[in-house]
Amino acid sequence: MERPAAELTVGQLSDRSGVPISALRFYERQNLISSRRTAGNQRRYSRDTLRRVALIRIAQRVGISLADVREMLSTLPDDRVPSRVDWQRMSEQWRSELEERIHRLRQLLDEFTECVGCGCLSIDRCLLANPDDVLGEQGPGPRRLG
Repeated sequence: MERPAAELTVGQLSDRSGVPISALRFYERQNLISSRRTAGNQRRYSRDTLRRVALIRIAQRVGISLADVREMLSTLPDDRVPSRVDWQRMSEQWRSELEERIHRLRQLLDEFTECVGCGCLSIDRCLLANPDDVLGEQGPGPRRLG
């Protein structure tokens, strides 16, 4: 069996990761991944870039900003392939942020039936946009539709 190459071309990285080449170039411009250039000015990526791309995609899927991903990736070692411990440390740092986001979404879901979402029209109770009907004190009609 042939041993995989130590480095990947941009096309190989795209094929393996399922990420379009244009997105990989964008990630590189954003300093999320890096490549070296050959004598012919072609990009070559180390194999661990596959893991980095997977992490970027997963983080994006759960709503973590690329700035936060870049900051976290900058903590990974340059001299070795990131270990499971490295990835675990990163995920633990994001865990509290994700749990807070989940809490807010559950709260919104639970309270959404009480909210018309448009400015309340002076409804006497709206826990999200108009708690304690403070907008009703400003007069009748929709106060947030402006």
